[in-house]
Amino acid sequence: MNFHEYQAKQLFADYGIAVPKGIVARTADEAVAAAKQIPGEMWVVKAQIHAGGRGKAGGVKLARSFDDVKKYADAMLGTKMATYQTAGVELPIDSVLVCEGTDIAAEMYLSVLVDRASKTITFIACAEGGMDIEEVARTNPSAIKTVHVDYVQGLQAYQCRQLGFDLGLNAKQVGQLSKIMLGLYKLFNEKDLALVELNPLAILTNGDLAVLDGKINSDDNATFRHPELAAMRDIRQEDETEVLASQHDLNYVTMDGDIGCMVNGAGLAMATMDVISLNGGSPANFLDVGGGATKERVTEAFKLILSSDKVKAIFVNIFGGIVRCDMIAEGIIAAVKEVDVKVPVVVRLEGTNVEKGKELLRSSGLAITAADDINDGAQKVVAAARA
Repeated sequence: MNFHEYQAKQLFADYGIAVPKGIVARTADEAVAAAKQIPGEMWVVKAQIHAGGRGKAGGVKLARSFDDVKKYADAMLGTKMATYQTAGVELPIDSVLVCEGTDIAAEMYLSVLVDRASKTITFIACAEGGMDIEEVARTNPSAIKTVHVDYVQGLQAYQCRQLGFDLGLNAKQVGQLSKIMLGLYKLFNEKDLALVELNPLAILTNGDLAVLDGKINSDDNATFRHPELAAMRDIRQEDETEVLASQHDLNYVTMDGDIGCMVNGAGLAMATMDVISLNGGSPANFLDVGGGATKERVTEAFKLILSSDKVKAIFVNIFGGIVRCDMIAEGIIAAVKEVDVKVPVVVRLEGTNVEKGKELLRSSGLAITAADDINDGAQKVVAAARA
């Protein structure tokens, strides 16, 4: 689950990480009222969407008067914004964050994530932060510093100090960085997070470090342990179909192709998409219906797939292990009838009672094509989509 910047900063503050004062606003008048509560003569108005790159897209504005605050907030609220991180999708701007303006001397980058290669929680840092950190990583990888945290010992103060000196910080700044890193490590573990990103972690002209922007992703599998995080979810920032799928315990991801995929098991689903691509097709989605492919789940899956008008054919690839293939076939037939599927459907079944399942499909009288194996199914569905 993703979080807005203002929510991330609230979590930072809860763990003793100092952030500049900021107030969220949902109208232009609220934005002005917020600015009046923040001392200083300049403010930053920031669009709140679940994506980075807002500055380049016009979603971060420096205001030097209350009139400017109102103008910028009014121009953002109620509109939609796409950045280089949204893959062309425009996200709604329902709120803005009004922050105190700061004088920045330099920008750094700091993140925390789980490194699967080393099987550790890892800090990644760079003295060259800001909006172009991806370009720095590509052109100057030696500038990227990493700290792997031993899962028994936990993050040690000396590791924080060493990273600070590697980044060229002075003694005072190293102490501030250590406090930030220890707070982030505790936050990361206690809230079951998947990613924390500070970009920029700024050095102000007075020499202090300041967290000017923050991004947090949590582990969806641990949401049941954190109702306080679940309450922060903003479904308007998410794909509507994926939200609906989650309500039916279906794992669904929207893609750009025209061949709908319905598979049980994440590994088989990924292999199915690969085989479709190898045969010249393009998957329209990733959809894992899970081990219990019942009629109800299959019906909801068909509805999700067909919610996209780009789908020209559907490939159902099911392994009958927990549920017998004949029962799966009955569920597919019933679902196709109930949903009134108009596009070609290719079904590959394998497992217990597979021949009974195929016979049911053949005798159904519906436009369902049985496939012998995954490659045969991929070839047939690609041909059907092109027809």
